[in-house]
Amino acid sequence: QVQLVESGGGSVQAGGSLRLSCTASTTTWDSHCVGWLRQAPGKVREAVAVMDRDGTAMTVIPDKNPRRISISKDSGNNTLYLQMNDLKPADTATYYCAADPLCVPRPQTWYAFQYWGQGTQVTVSA
Repeated sequence: QVQLVESGGGSVQAGGSLRLSCTASTTTWDSHCVGWLRQAPGKVREAVAVMDRDGTAMTVIPDKNPRRISISKDSGNNTLYLQMNDLKPADTATYYCAADPLCVPRPQTWYAFQYWGQGTQVTVSA
């Protein structure tokens, strides 16, 4: 069982930056696939960035500038990060941290994540 707690959401103006954090309750998630996903009102939940078991990080959300979003992990602090720069109103959503030990691929969410955080709201104003 892995418990995940997100933080760092908030309201920013377009062009601003945010860094979301996700702290895990156990170090065993080092062997898990992890990721950040988001869900906007009226839309399906979608993967934003993921990291597989060997630490390979991928920004998977379609974007003209995928480098503005990056995922990273600090194993020493059991924390997963999502750095988002040049934020746009279209980035407004609830952002979730997720983890899974099996790393089974699944459309839309990238992996069939078993463990989820409670979500943190990101609101970007024009």
